[in-house]
Amino acid sequence: MQAIKALFVALMMRFISALSISKLGKQFLNGKAFTAGRMSSRLRSTLATENCVKLLQKQSEKLMASTDIFIFDCDGVIWKGDSLIAGVPAVLTKLRELGKMIFFVTNNSTKSRKGYLKKFTELGLQVNPEEIFSSSFAAAAYLEQNPLPAGKKVYIIGQEGIGDELDLLNIPHIGGPSDANKVIKLGPGVKVEHDHDVAAVIVGFDSAINYYKIQYAQLCINENPGCKFIATNLDAVTHLTDEQEWAGNGSMVGAIKGCTGQEPIVVGDDD
Repeated sequence: MQAIKALFVALMMRFISALSISKLGKQFLNGKAFTAGRMSSRLRSTLATENCVKLLQKQSEKLMASTDIFIFDCDGVIWKGDSLIAGVPAVLTKLRELGKMIFFVTNNSTKSRKGYLKKFTELGLQVNPEEIFSSSFAAAAYLEQNPLPAGKKVYIIGQEGIGDELDLLNIPHIGGPSDANKVIKLGPGVKVEHDHDVAAVIVGFDSAINYYKIQYAQLCINENPGCKFIATNLDAVTHLTDEQEWAGNGSMVGAIKGCTGQEPIVVGDDD
């Protein structure tokens, strides 16, 4: 319980540190906000923090007593890049000891559920496969529930995860990593031939996105009647490493929106 409280409080304090002292004084100084102007900024900050911690501890106790299921994002919550965030193992262990159900969700489509299970294991976390939900899985599940016509296939902008999940459902696909090194050399008479049997384009994060993939996707969406435009998420930035934020899948989806004028079907979290 103490581990959960500590992480909960630490995460909230990150948010609190961004607030103005005046707001903290009004919210957490128990009616003594009128004295805030006479206090030093350090004293005001200390008093606000102490009252905030007490409040958050009470909230965490209430949360533990009233919640049976905990859902965690992965990027930026469980890990950053390939680095495990401090305190996470203790929190997960305590939640399991308390009999809580735990699920892990991620908008990152670069891996399949099997791929994420491997990452959890490499980081020293024991997770059950059925506890993992990725946007690559969500994209495949969408097409399972909304099947393509017989003989049709998917074109992928993305990495291995989407194709791996489609393979599990026997949904044919092309593109993805196999198009990573394709280059268009523009000149008279140059054109990209595309597969007229593509009935859906899935756009997921792709660190090897190139002009060929963008052109192929727009041809499928613009020229193949009824071709679906599916996005795994619209994230503006993502946590690929623990050093900085990186342009997210929203930038790739934006490129396809720009050349098709179409809005995607978003199967992951669209925030």
